[in-house]
Amino acid sequence: MERQLTTSFDELFADVPVMAILRGYSVEHTLEIATAAWDLGIDCVEVPIQTPDALAALRATVEAGAARGKAVGAGTVVSQEHVRQAADAGAAFTVSPGIDPAIVRQSLEAGLPMLPGVSTASEIQLAQRLGLDWVKAFPAALLGPSWFTSMHGPFPGIKFAATGGIDPDNAQEFLTAGARVVALGSSLADPSSLPAIAAVLGRK
Repeated sequence: MERQLTTSFDELFADVPVMAILRGYSVEHTLEIATAAWDLGIDCVEVPIQTPDALAALRATVEAGAARGKAVGAGTVVSQEHVRQAADAGAAFTVSPGIDPAIVRQSLEAGLPMLPGVSTASEIQLAQRLGLDWVKAFPAALLGPSWFTSMHGPFPGIKFAATGGIDPDNAQEFLTAGARVVALGSSLADPSSLPAIAAVLGRK
């Protein structure tokens, strides 16, 4: 039986057009960068789960986020086992680099909204058939800002997060082109980038 979703991407991204992706860091460093993101005003953090260390980082970040009322999701979810691990860790949502109907359904049944990766109109149509209205355009930098403008015509009800190759210098271009959210990764670990990220947060 499908459970009630614990939250929705409309709620998660209601006020802030940026999400953080914290990939490949130690537990301690993941927590440091997550804290910096939260302090900047980024509400939504994703921790990809490809290794046991990454799972430990997800669990620790979920716990730290709960204390601040922040949502932490599991990224690079590419198997049904990953969905189970995400749910067990207390993740608020799941993110995938592609779209797999079985994994989408399992995530929704676990009460976890899923953000699947798409790069074609056919994949967006599949997401719609699965009942989704948020998708992740990946890799966004290769698709380019014009991709978002083009896809809004045939898919006006779909909301796009731009992921892959986004940094503080090009983030606004993607937001202007139609992305509702941009995902930042390594730039969050660079203290010199934080003022530029703060500027993006102020230009929704």
